[in-house]
Amino acid sequence: MSTIADVMAELAALENPKMRAANEERGDDHGVNLSALRGIAKRLKVQNELAKELWATGNTAAQLLATLIAKPKAFSAKELDAMIRNVHAPKLLDWFVVNLVRPGKHAEELRLSWKDDTDLVGRAGWSLTTDRVIKNGDGLNIVGLLDQIEREMKDAPGPKQWSMNHCLAEIGIRHPRHRARAIGIGEKLEVLIDYPASPGCTPPYAPIWIAEMVRRHEGLT
Repeated sequence: MSTIADVMAELAALENPKMRAANEERGDDHGVNLSALRGIAKRLKVQNELAKELWATGNTAAQLLATLIAKPKAFSAKELDAMIRNVHAPKLLDWFVVNLVRPGKHAEELRLSWKDDTDLVGRAGWSLTTDRVIKNGDGLNIVGLLDQIEREMKDAPGPKQWSMNHCLAEIGIRHPRHRARAIGIGEKLEVLIDYPASPGCTPPYAPIWIAEMVRRHEGLT
């Protein structure tokens, strides 16, 4: 069985300065190939205690790996809240939410406590809210969410704004009753209106995003 020292040495050997430089342009402070990280996780399988040791290092690559080998349901809401307060990289935040929070037992509780926070914690809360809009909108106060997005998204920190914008788009795509208002909010706020999109990709500007995804869906029905 691998020790924390073994794994940290393996991660250090995978560090690539050019990859670190490219990642740092996106706010991520590591230089390890993510496919290689997944390969290590596949070999290690679930090892929750090792995951906790990796997380405690504060090393982003180690923490990314920790999210892959941890047991999500073993963490309390208090533990997860303490962990997210030490996340400083967008990629780590997204893996933390996808791999630990969503499959765990406290996603809804944490969604509610995080979405009014700032920056990366707020991003996590809105990511979980978007997940509910997509998978289980029953019981959500969609009007209230739209009110909050209209009121706060324009001036939200970048990481949180991106997640709020995603939520706005998914409301427009998946809730026809609220589509016109979602598009109207997007047009009013103009968030990400000039964001460059790669050829063949849908721009993140919500009115275009909503219209394109609805068009694709209707083309399949």
